[in-house]
Amino acid sequence: MLVTAIQKYSIHDGDGTRTTLFFKGCPLRCAWCHNPETQLFPPELLADREKCLGCGACAEACPRGAVAVREGAAHTDRAKCVACGACVEVCPANIRQIAGEEKTPEELLRECLKDRRFYENTGGGVTFSGGEALAGDIDGLERLARLLRREEIPLAVDTCGHVPWERFERMLPFRPLFLYDLKLASPEKHRRWTGVDGSLIRGNLCRLAEAGAVIDLRVPTIGGVNADDEEISAMARFLREAGVRPRRVHLLPYHGAGASKYARLGRPYGGAVFFRPDEATLERLAEIFRQSGFPDTRIGG
Repeated sequence: MLVTAIQKYSIHDGDGTRTTLFFKGCPLRCAWCHNPETQLFPPELLADREKCLGCGACAEACPRGAVAVREGAAHTDRAKCVACGACVEVCPANIRQIAGEEKTPEELLRECLKDRRFYENTGGGVTFSGGEALAGDIDGLERLARLLRREEIPLAVDTCGHVPWERFERMLPFRPLFLYDLKLASPEKHRRWTGVDGSLIRGNLCRLAEAGAVIDLRVPTIGGVNADDEEISAMARFLREAGVRPRRVHLLPYHGAGASKYARLGRPYGGAVFFRPDEATLERLAEIFRQSGFPDTRIGG
């Protein structure tokens, strides 16, 4: 399994204090994604050209000739780069890194067990996130879930929902809390902003509810995309008519914290048009959910 980060002491990825494992690879391309280094499945190079010393050590170390120094900074040809990490090892400024490190389920378990006392004291546990954890090595993920259950560590799965239903079925025996994203109700808007129409996402959500899974619904609330009465009302109406009763609904206001990662990945960021809704708007949208029969609707994680 490829992991981009292991985040300790997380308090926004499920109940209590948690360890969140970020797995690489996602089937969606959300325009506002704040973890773009988790989108593609293979390892990737991140390089901060603005802080480059222009020393040329990376260019000399690259076995594929993918790096060249121009105008005092290193430039990487992404078509040639295979993220081997040779340039990372020699960079004196430590501004180059590889997103995606291979880990076995046993290695990840050992890391999670270091924080067992925090789980026990706060009702926390481990969260599978990404990217989309269910889109990757499902055999490895199932083994890790089994190891966590053996240690009596609660599990949460943070998911975009766009994976085959069979992958959810592999997780259901471990009784996780599903942190389920619902981004848009309109299929046209969903395709525009994420690359898919959302039908699989909505279908899987209904099947999870029918299976009796515990679900916290998370709605990325983004000015310029879905932070309006019409879209939020349509989402609430879909949930009500489908009989989906999440434990909680969380409106997650947009933030641009991941914008700088795009340049480090050599990609353009299309999120300049997005903005965080003001507090009055967020409260009005939350009230739409509450009035629609979802009283435990909160602003934030």
